[in-house]
Amino acid sequence: MSTIKVNIVTPDGPVYDSEANMVIAVTSTGELGVLPGHIPMVAPLEIGAVRLNKDNGTERIAVSGGFLEVRPDKVTILAQAAELAEDIDTERAIEARKRAESRLQAKQDDTDFKRAELSLKRAMNRLNVAKGNI
Repeated sequence: MSTIKVNIVTPDGPVYDSEANMVIAVTSTGELGVLPGHIPMVAPLEIGAVRLNKDNGTERIAVSGGFLEVRPDKVTILAQAAELAEDIDTERAIEARKRAESRLQAKQDDTDFKRAELSLKRAMNRLNVAKGNI
């Protein structure tokens, strides 16, 4: 099976440089699968896992947003942060989750405000679309 070159780069430097049979990433419009020979494109990435299918299994890389650039023979991911699965410090990740959960509980009013703000934006968007303003 043919392969495609994959580079993952963060502001701190390169994280991954190898080849894969298929690259699967979470973009702002959903999951995108890239095979060798894919048409050129650029897509914004969401927080999620990038999966690299290889002959010997699947590698996973945690990515915190960024961009995916596809060329027929190469995929470049410019990520805000990226970690190979085996490099993730699970204890540190658990502690970060606990801190985030406690902040959300402590500032429950702010969270409700942000939810209401998002609901307003969605409603305004629906109204503008319905009226043909967009």
